[in-house]
Amino acid sequence: MDKGRFSLLLLDPGEIYFEDFSSTFIPPDATRKSYDVKRQEGRLKMCSKSLVFEPKDFSKPLIKIPLKECIVIEQWKGSTSFIESRNALSINCKEYIEMLEGNVIAPYQFKESANFLFLLNYASIGNCLTMISQLHRASTLPQAEQSHMIDAIVHSRHSRVSFDPLWLDLYEKIVIETQADKICPLNINPGRCVLSTVRLYFQPFNNIETYPVIKINLNSIKRIVKRRFLLRHIGLEIYAHENHIYLSLPTQSERDSLYEKLLDQPELKLDNLEQNVITLQWQNGIISNYDYLSYINSLGDRTVNDLTQYPVFPWVITNYTDTQLDLNDQKNYRDLSKPVGALNPDRLTRLLDRYNEMAEPKFIYGSHYSTPGFVLYYLARLYPHYVLCMQGGRFDHPDRMFNSLADAFKNCFSNMSDFKELIPEFYDTTQEGKFLVNSLGINFGLRHNNTKVGDVELPPWAENPKHLVETLKTALESDYVSANLHGWIDLIFGYKQKGEEAIRANNLFYHLCYEGNVDLDAIEDPNERHALEVQIMEFGQIPKQVFNVPHPKRKVGPPLLTEPYQIQESHNDLGSTVKDPWAFATDLTLVTSFNSHKNTVSHLIISEDGTKVTSVGHDSKVKVFSLTQNRQTRSANVGKMPLSGCVQLPDTNLLVIGSWDNQLLIYDMDYGRVTTDVLVHEDAITCLSYGKISNLLLSGSGDCSVKVWKGLNANTKDVIIECLFKHLDHNSAVQYVCFDPNDAHFAVATEDGEIYIYQTQTFSLFKKYSVLNSKINALHYSPDGQKLAVGADNGSFQVLDVNTGMPVFNKTFSTKVCSLKWENNLLAIGCENGMLSVWNMFEVRVILEHEAHSGAIKTVDISKDRAIIVTGSQDKTIKVWAPNKVVL
Repeated sequence: MDKGRFSLLLLDPGEIYFEDFSSTFIPPDATRKSYDVKRQEGRLKMCSKSLVFEPKDFSKPLIKIPLKECIVIEQWKGSTSFIESRNALSINCKEYIEMLEGNVIAPYQFKESANFLFLLNYASIGNCLTMISQLHRASTLPQAEQSHMIDAIVHSRHSRVSFDPLWLDLYEKIVIETQADKICPLNINPGRCVLSTVRLYFQPFNNIETYPVIKINLNSIKRIVKRRFLLRHIGLEIYAHENHIYLSLPTQSERDSLYEKLLDQPELKLDNLEQNVITLQWQNGIISNYDYLSYINSLGDRTVNDLTQYPVFPWVITNYTDTQLDLNDQKNYRDLSKPVGALNPDRLTRLLDRYNEMAEPKFIYGSHYSTPGFVLYYLARLYPHYVLCMQGGRFDHPDRMFNSLADAFKNCFSNMSDFKELIPEFYDTTQEGKFLVNSLGINFGLRHNNTKVGDVELPPWAENPKHLVETLKTALESDYVSANLHGWIDLIFGYKQKGEEAIRANNLFYHLCYEGNVDLDAIEDPNERHALEVQIMEFGQIPKQVFNVPHPKRKVGPPLLTEPYQIQESHNDLGSTVKDPWAFATDLTLVTSFNSHKNTVSHLIISEDGTKVTSVGHDSKVKVFSLTQNRQTRSANVGKMPLSGCVQLPDTNLLVIGSWDNQLLIYDMDYGRVTTDVLVHEDAITCLSYGKISNLLLSGSGDCSVKVWKGLNANTKDVIIECLFKHLDHNSAVQYVCFDPNDAHFAVATEDGEIYIYQTQTFSLFKKYSVLNSKINALHYSPDGQKLAVGADNGSFQVLDVNTGMPVFNKTFSTKVCSLKWENNLLAIGCENGMLSVWNMFEVRVILEHEAHSGAIKTVDISKDRAIIVTGSQDKTIKVWAPNKVVL
């Protein structure tokens, strides 16, 4: 069927389209002589609140007859010599609407009373008149009761419709079948959703869609996202190669059931796009600010398919009046730590005065930053039919339209009721600013100065819409915005979104904008529920909260990490100069292995020049292996208890060793003897760390303390250990200690999963985090010192932002994480099952996983040039690994 111009956008928001009938429209003044001239062939559409006649001739206007304006709807009983059929519908109405005359988008024409006669060419008047009469009766009721009656009619009609199994292939089986609504901007189209073993089907209850059934192959689906709709958790958005659909289910349980059944299907191959991977990639500069904001909007249930929850982007530039715009001048940028309503101090003072005098529930801003009206305010030139649909067939007053970008910002900065943010189109260079141009030639009317509403007036510094959007995009990606965008994210999607933090940040909106402040399902009064639904839909909705802790900053300036595609030559002291192949490696090559420990290898270190490996083990032995000679060069017994860790003092052959007999030992490798042993803890020493800049040694113990030592003079053989600070107490056994790269802070991990970060200069507690709820086995700072890699007993591996405590990356292994090391962009993780996982932490992706040992990998180190990785295991062996050779 050729659907012509009719679509859901010609209906009132919330109106439901049922079906159509081939018909002939007979004008009331038709005579035998004029019948063939005046009659119009077309289709009569039956909708929940109106009847719409769509003529085949596109030059003729569509006729919309609101049911509430109808006086009589009945079977035609008249008689003429040229109309013999009684299969006709007669309508007498007080008002009707003509639209799209000449197929031109323009304000609807509201006409006074008329009589209509429609001859039904195929359908029986008796079958369709019954439902039309029911809908006519519903139109006379108050709005809430009308909606209730329409819902009952819809439910009765739809319950009789079943999915046509002929759409299935021969061996395809239905997994689950349920009712669902397809969510489109401003409208909802009901239908039946069917999940089979091969496809997802949506069969609308009407024939408005381009295809009678929408089919999505499961193997083409890349993402499935649970969404809120009208602040209820009933939405499901499905992204596929050939299609994209946003569904709303009747209840949350039905939505969750469909979601779980989808994930159970073997045909489904989703892109494993983890939130924390994206956050860390954004911090590293791989993902742009624009793409990251788009992703966060999606996490916050903002989608272009729902104008009530359209993606929101910040105002960034504040200068729309100068002829030149200097993007290096911070004065041209908006303060991203404040909501729009707080940018103007004078306006904020007046708003807070009103807030303080207000009764509960209080709010600072009586208008939201994103509503369907605000979205269409910006997009009126691109989607004028949306505007007509939402505003009852009329455009806004010409002077209130989006006529000037400078005026729009001025209003948002100073007006007491205008706090709207921007939409992604302002930064989308692929669209080239088309939404700013009246390319359709729509007649929006004349402004007060008698000028016609045309294209949006651009600031003087913008040459054209394309240049404007490109400039705004450049500003969005600037160092200033990158360094401050986290503040805006905290306001819109983060911990300053609601509650006391929102009040402190002057970020409080009307209470119905927030999820959880009203339970629509619990409201039995249909009038009250309908009023709240309308308010929620039109007044604006706070996005779903994505972050509960302060969002970390983005790294600004040249990267501290070596990008994997910048292949650099480095000297490998095993004997050759090689290119770093980790970005292209698919497996590990075993360079050599040593099996001389008699028990678990507890700790090892690679020398600064990469020529040797020093290790200690539970057999109380210190071992030194030469990588250039491929042999063991030293082996010594040190005490009678297991050794837990060792560090080598710079520019010396002195080792500091920690022992389970509570002692710190100084071992001189030149003379092969222990020169100093000091009883320093009341329980076994579990870990050591040495600060090369501060010249401080940390020792952690099962006695729950960390002690800080000085006097490690590398210029003399007489190393003296003096206690600088007696100890730092904790609630459980200390598992790991490490300095950051600048020795400005050091981190302590404990058995109960706590992480303590201290300032080195004062030894005061800087931060404390509890994120894993499991014993922490390994801890290491990132090269820039802004993040901590953490591995735990429960298989969790996290990258923690030091300043905010937010896990910017999360990975769960099937076994304990026992050890890890982060060197430049390369991170190695050793697990209890003997698996070695190697990651590129610039791109945040796993390079390879290799079964390296038959026992737990207790210790791992990476050479400074990243040419080799060395692992020590519970299976008593030490292995040296290199990436497999790849032809570049």
